Order: sequence, then structure tokens, then C-alpha cells
Amino acid sequence: MGQALRIRNHPVIDFKKKKKISFYFNKKKIFGEEDDSIASALHATGVKTLSTSLKYSRPRGFFCGIGKCSSCLMRVNDIPNVRTCIVPLKEGIFVETQDKLADLPKAEFTGKSKKTVNVDILVIGAGPAGLCAAIESARQGAHVLIADENQYVGGQLIKQTHKFFGSKQERAGIRGITIAKELENDLRELEKDGKIELMLDSTVIGYYESKKKHKLAVVKRYGYENRLYEICCDVVILACGAMENMLLFPGNDLPGVYGAGAVQTLMNVYGVKPGEKVVMVGAGNVGLIVSYQLLQAGIKVDRVVEAAPFIGGYHVHAAKLRRCGVPILTSHSVKEVFGDGEVEGAVVVRLDENWQPIRGSEEKIDCDTVCLAVGLTPSARLLSQIGVEMEIIPEAGGYVALHNDSMLTTVKGVYVAGDSSGIEEASTAMIEGEIAGFSAAVSLGYKKNENVLSQYLDELCRLRAGPFGEKSRTAKKKICKLMGKKK
Repeated sequence: MGQALRIRNHPVIDFKKKKKISFYFNKKKIFGEEDDSIASALHATGVKTLSTSLKYSRPRGFFCGIGKCSSCLMRVNDIPNVRTCIVPLKEGIFVETQDKLADLPKAEFTGKSKKTVNVDILVIGAGPAGLCAAIESARQGAHVLIADENQYVGGQLIKQTHKFFGSKQERAGIRGITIAKELENDLRELEKDGKIELMLDSTVIGYYESKKKHKLAVVKRYGYENRLYEICCDVVILACGAMENMLLFPGNDLPGVYGAGAVQTLMNVYGVKPGEKVVMVGAGNVGLIVSYQLLQAGIKVDRVVEAAPFIGGYHVHAAKLRRCGVPILTSHSVKEVFGDGEVEGAVVVRLDENWQPIRGSEEKIDCDTVCLAVGLTPSARLLSQIGVEMEIIPEAGGYVALHNDSMLTTVKGVYVAGDSSGIEEASTAMIEGEIAGFSAAVSLGYKKNENVLSQYLDELCRLRAGPFGEKSRTAKKKICKLMGKKK
């Protein structure tokens, strides 16, 4: 089963067979591969159920792939609530499912005491926005620490095998995975020069009031032990990304129902198939792009269903799918998903002009995977804790931090960038990161290049031009208008 689910032949990514790693799942010895996460290793062996719900003991599986949901929480070496989708696999570990919360042992910080770190700027998140923010701040002369809870830098870029659109400045014609490597190389050079410190496997767990500096608590994983850090900084830039949206329908919690980002993580990071036959829900850019990536991995896409009466993504992406024989059905949605312990099929239904199911139009489809590409919600919990003014802006994806053109929020010394400031493309996230990084450094008195800010603002304006940028333009106008009222 494990070999069948491993992707070995791919037109873009070279998934070489790696060193075997043995570990134990519920006392049974199984094998993963070097660079697996615990959850991807389990998935490759055919284990789709990672946890069960507390009240009804319903099975739960890999859903978000970025540590934002609770579906993958397991006990590892007797430590409970380990987010197995982002924790790397190690030789000889013991992994167990958690059935009842009452039976969990106490988890404590072990081995090392708290350590305090002082920096000019803390960047939270090493995705496209966070990387660009950290690099730009360091280039202006600031001392920067960048923290991310994953074992890799790059965020969503490390999953994106498609080529970017736009101009040369926006890296048009370059794949996301290549952009991630280029940004990491820039980061590593600045790290060698002592201008940037990098903390991976590190989760920011809280913000604490201080008279002069911002103080944040960070837990860094060392294997399966933790160390607590107190980070003191003059400025903090939050580039925390976003979370997958969910749809309500019977069976939406079955293992085999994934967010689109989780499917990309399994396929394009770990080289593991999410399944063999997929129904894609959502015909925006993400749904169309991930559908094509599924085909590249040798996985059948039965169809793409879209509740709206039109395709929301670029038609060039839709055309590629249609040339491959994948139908895209607008005014359609999933009515239910069924299966004994995991997805075995789905019922698709046609919608009327009021977005209501049309009785008698149901169609039963055999599949083992349902992929939800139904939008993202900005990750805003830490921003809320800091006390940043927040508002619900539907065009931005929901609850977002108010900020100005320099990405400064309503709290002095707190900046935001990328999907945390409103859902957009990776290209805009990178430019917002550069704007936030430059502005943050300037606020501390650093400034080596005075011309870059106007260049970044012009690039951002160009990216948001045209009909596909209307939603983003509307969102940013609302945010800046509300920000102006707070002054």
C-alpha cells in the first residue's frame, strides 16, 4: 500500500526514493521515509484515520496540513496533542491515536529553561510575505529574527509547481517551488552575515504587554522536547498566513475530505498521493491549479464542481483541465460524502439561481477523495491578542487587521503582511512583505535605499489592476478607510 501511494514519476518534481525510517503506530512497526512528517508517513502506509472526535468518536483525518486544525493530533512518545502534520518523522518513535481527552498525560516543557532573545524586528511566519519582510528589513540594516512552526521555509510556495503570472518583477514564468528556493538562498546569505536569525519548528504561543518593547513567547521543538523562548523586539511583523475554509454537508469530517492546501502538501512536498480518484469542489484559481497538479501526480480528477454560475479562476487554468478531459460543472455542489470510516463516494447536486439544490438532480460518484478549494480565512488570533483593531471585510476573506499603505496596524510597532492582512495571491503577499519589512526598518531609523517603497507600491497597484483585482482593491480601500477613522 505504501509504495502504491508514493509518487515516483512526476513531470516537475524529482521524488527520489529516500532512506527508510522505522517507527511504531499503535504498537505496530511500520516504515516511512526521510523528510516525511509523521502524518505523511502514516498516510503513505494507508493510515487515513489520525484521530477521533471526542463526543461521537467519529474518525478524523489529514485536513489542513499546516497545523491549523485538530484533526491530526496524536500522542508521540507519550506526549499528547502533537500536530503530526508538521512534526518530522524520527527513527523509532512511538505514535498512538488519542481516543479520550481525560486519559491524556500532562505535557510539560522539558530539559531546558526559558531563554530571552532581543532583536530589532521579529517576523512571524516564513511564507512568501514573511520571507520578503525579513529579507527587506535585514537589507535596510535591522537585526531580524524570523520564526515559523514548520520544518521548512517557504510556506505555500514550496507546494506550488505552477508558473507565476505578472511581470518580470513579480517573477513571471517561474514556479513557486523555485521562488521558495531563491528566497531561502537570500535568507541564508543574510543569516551567514548575522543579519537574520531563523527559528524553525517554532510556534509563537502568546503576546505579553511591556512598557518599551513587544514581548512574545515562542516554543521551539528540539526533537520531541520543547524549549520556551521570550522574544523582546521593537517591531513585530505578522505574516501568519490563512486557514482553509470548510463546507457544511453530511460526511464533511470523514478522512479523505481535504483542504486544497493539504492535498498540495501531501503531493508536492512529501510525494504522497491523497487518493486515486478526486472530486474537486471550487473552480477558483486554487481549485483549478490543484486539479491540474493532481493530474500531474497521476491521480484521476473525476470533475470540478463550482456553486457559482461561473468559473472564478483564470480561464487559462480551466482550459488546461478541459483539454485533459476534466469536466467543470458550474452551479453544482456536494450534497453529501459517504463511506465506512473514510470517503468512498460523494453525491453532487445541481443548484438553482438561488443557490438551492434542485431536487432530482443528484448524482452519486464513486471516489476516495473530496478536495475543498472554497477559500481561505486570514489567521488573526495573535493579532487579536495583541489588541490590533479588527474588522470583518468579506472581500478580504473575513476578520482582518486594519492597516495603512505601509502595512502598519493600529498598534505602534505592529505590522501585518500577506494573507493575514487579506486573502490574495502569493505575488501580492511577497510585495506586501517587502513593504512591511522596509517600513518597519525605517521606523527604527534604518534606511539604506529610499526608492524601493515607491517601487513596491507601484508594483502592488499593477498587480491589483484589471477585473481579477477588483475584489482586492475593494478590500484594501475599505481597510484603509476604516484605518483612517481610527487615527
